[in-house]
Amino acid sequence: MKKTQDPLLAEAGTNTRLAHIGHDPSGYHGFVNPPVVHASTVLFPNSSTMEKRSQKYTYGTRATPTTDALCQAFDELEGSAGTILVPSGLAAISVPFLAYLSSGDHALIVDSVYAPCRHFCNTMLTRLGVEIEYYDPEIGAGIEALIKPNTRLIHTEAPGSNTMEMQDIPAITEVAHRHDIIVTMDNTWATPLFFKPLDFGVDVSIHATTKYPSGHSDIVMGSVSANAKHWPKLEEARITLGICGAPDDSYMILRGLRTMGVRLEHHQKSALDIATWLETRDDVARVLHPALPSFPGHAIWKRDFKGASGVFSFVLKADAEKAKAKAHAFLDALSFFGLGYSWGGYESLAVPVNLSDRTIRTAPTDGALIRLQIGLEDVADLKKDLEIGFAAAAAV
Repeated sequence: MKKTQDPLLAEAGTNTRLAHIGHDPSGYHGFVNPPVVHASTVLFPNSSTMEKRSQKYTYGTRATPTTDALCQAFDELEGSAGTILVPSGLAAISVPFLAYLSSGDHALIVDSVYAPCRHFCNTMLTRLGVEIEYYDPEIGAGIEALIKPNTRLIHTEAPGSNTMEMQDIPAITEVAHRHDIIVTMDNTWATPLFFKPLDFGVDVSIHATTKYPSGHSDIVMGSVSANAKHWPKLEEARITLGICGAPDDSYMILRGLRTMGVRLEHHQKSALDIATWLETRDDVARVLHPALPSFPGHAIWKRDFKGASGVFSFVLKADAEKAKAKAHAFLDALSFFGLGYSWGGYESLAVPVNLSDRTIRTAPTDGALIRLQIGLEDVADLKKDLEIGFAAAAAV
């Protein structure tokens, strides 16, 4: 593997680093990409080595050269002490929760969290005896008032799922660490290219690599990267649970990383263009995009983030009794925008947003909330498609 302390690589630009991290051609007979190693059984040269496990690879669930290559790439991007790979973005949230929380502990979870995370907290963690409390995403340093003697973890996500609220991550981590509380962050929206959580005091950075690292809507995987203090417990939990990333998926994510910087620049530019255009429309009540000066959390985004990805939401203006019908008419009229969950791929997507599980940041009252993923298509074509949707909604 290419060493992380390579000074030339460490000082290189984003796209140069993405082209060279997580592989070492000299280690594989000159082949540019690391091989896909399929493995369960790994043989030992003798019984002493087997007893002591004193060789690099011992079993397929522990690691392979392919999964190691991807983990090293993420460590390069995150500045982390170690990374684990898991089968999904949700697993990337649940595994660290299981690693750091025990019965009787109290966990603070941001109310704008990814909905399946809330379900995991309200079901499995609650059954295991963990006390769950949700907090306002804009609470900042005020989170100190919610900390109890048994608070062990604060989970953050910025921007928030669907409603895009920004969190003051440095303020939260400063408070948390004074109380010896672990801070985890779902950073899927920004990727480590636009925000590096560990640089802002976060202990554990979580990603659904299904999204931008993959980039092609054909892989489901997650990654979790931890700082030196919290890495051993995370790795121990992964091994204990028997969870691992597949080598074929790891190879495809590695392939996706090579173009992630170029793709993100296109996603960012197109999404901001469309978001700005949507703000001018009378049939749009609000546009929820952190990079827009009109957005309430824009100042935090501008202070801490290096860029914005292709996902944002808007409120389709509608009276309460017509909101659902207008949203369905809008969505059903679209062609280039597919109706599908997830995001981060090359294709544009649109989904109606259901916020019925929220306890603090509830659904908007000025219309229907719709989330867009702006893909790699031409902006002019996407605007034409949205125009057709708006016309359909107006007819309701």
